Amino acid sequence: MVTQTTNTPKPSANELLKERDPVLGGSIAQTLADPQADHFSEDDAQFLKFHGIYPQDDRDLRKTGKKHMLMVRCRIPGGVLTPAQYLACDALATRYANNTLRVTSRQALQFHGVLKDGLRALVREINEALLSTLAACGDVSRNVMAPPTPALDGLGAQVQDHARQVALALAPRTQAYHSIWIDGVALDLADPANRDFADPLYGRTYLPRKFKIAFAIPPLNDVDILSNCCGFIAISDAGGKLLGYNLTAGGGMGRSHGNTETFPRLADVIGFLPSDKVQDVARAVLTIHRDFSDRSNRKHARLKYVIEERGAEWFRAELEQRVGFKFEAPRPYRFENQGDAFGWNRQADGRLFLGLFVETGRIKDANGRRVKTALREVIAKYQPGIRLTPGNNLILADIAPAQQKEITHLFASYGVETDVERQGGILRRASMACVALPTCGLALAESERYLPDLITRLEGVLAELGLGGQEITIRMTGCPNGCARPYMAEIGFVGKAPGRYQIWLGGNEGSTRLNRLYRDMVKDPDITVELRPLFARYAQERLPAERFGDWVERVLWKEQPPAAN
Repeated sequence: MVTQTTNTPKPSANELLKERDPVLGGSIAQTLADPQADHFSEDDAQFLKFHGIYPQDDRDLRKTGKKHMLMVRCRIPGGVLTPAQYLACDALATRYANNTLRVTSRQALQFHGVLKDGLRALVREINEALLSTLAACGDVSRNVMAPPTPALDGLGAQVQDHARQVALALAPRTQAYHSIWIDGVALDLADPANRDFADPLYGRTYLPRKFKIAFAIPPLNDVDILSNCCGFIAISDAGGKLLGYNLTAGGGMGRSHGNTETFPRLADVIGFLPSDKVQDVARAVLTIHRDFSDRSNRKHARLKYVIEERGAEWFRAELEQRVGFKFEAPRPYRFENQGDAFGWNRQADGRLFLGLFVETGRIKDANGRRVKTALREVIAKYQPGIRLTPGNNLILADIAPAQQKEITHLFASYGVETDVERQGGILRRASMACVALPTCGLALAESERYLPDLITRLEGVLAELGLGGQEITIRMTGCPNGCARPYMAEIGFVGKAPGRYQIWLGGNEGSTRLNRLYRDMVKDPDITVELRPLFARYAQERLPAERFGDWVERVLWKEQPPAAN
């Protein structure tokens, strides 16, 4: 049995809940079987997260009473799906959800608008497609991210394989998931095997809070690796042979408005390790979070705060003791850019891949663009590999060159463009938004429904100033938790109240620098008013090839201090 240390004698309510029911079953099975119940208890809402499920309601309808629903998230390591798996998810979204699929910022898929009566069937059929929702949420290791772009050499496939290995090694072992969703029965907590269960890795009370892992291949930082609790930066020789990884630890985006003890943080680079030690190191980093993070205050329960307070040297020493070897000094690397590849591109093996911009990650049929139908038709007919990207977009891979024209024509017949520039402007393609309203219970302001129109307004301002072809990374979230990683963007919008946002400025192209708070509360109509003078100065004062975020760092922050958090 794993023993866990805690740094407080007064654990939070969530810790007590996990202690009482270490198999994470609660009364989920009983509620599923009750035809009179349309939602789950507050305690079960916490257990459901471990099963990849969030109870929600349609906040647009609250004035007429709560319409209970659920969001279900698949765990898809590296964002890689087979054609059959994607087609199964497409059909399930129509049958049990709101006929859309949402690509997440961690390369997963979400189903929205699921009703309780269809929940068990949905989760069971996801598993029948050889996917899972277990550990897509909850106080465990979340979906492991990896570069989605098809290999231009052999390196990408090796890194993807390591990501899958780590995801499997860190999966929780509770039997409640299979029992509830596949067998349709509750585990008996009176049985000592369940009552006394302790996960071999996580222990009886799992992690103090979530844990995020990512892999990256320089010079592309498409996964925003420094925003993760644990990261592996691939180091290769001139011929593309994988030599090992630089380990990073202690990154994280979440914060709370008005609480200066919570903040986004970039991970520290800890040292170099050989690739055959990846699983051991991932487990050890996770156990440091398990054993040292705060179990009394969930807002403080992240590995980033442990490393911030104890230091990277302490962390390295603790980690080396757990893995039984010394880390080498970090190997040289450089991140030059961040983002997805759009349009038609050639793979190392001569086949093609197609990068498709999916605005705000929502795969749907709307406004003359039948994206969901087009993808279903293309994938069913041509059987490409599917890669979900960290930018909420989608890649179709392993396509024969002879099929390019046919696929382009088929997409066009549904109003979906494959040419890069016609998929969306450069500003739009570099944007991201979280889901927010009407389904996320944490949202303070709009995000997914609002950002597209704001991008249109900003495109107009930039065009007027002669900056129409300038890429600027823009990210928006409806609350400060940071699901779309707004604190890494050149411009980040963070919801603070209905129709009001914080503006954060100064991220960089390689996603290696946090931005800083520029304005604490800006009304929706005033956003372009605030940014126009900055864009005008940037147009006049920028250095050759200087990006907006770099101009902010070089000029703006030297003139005025960032706003108070």
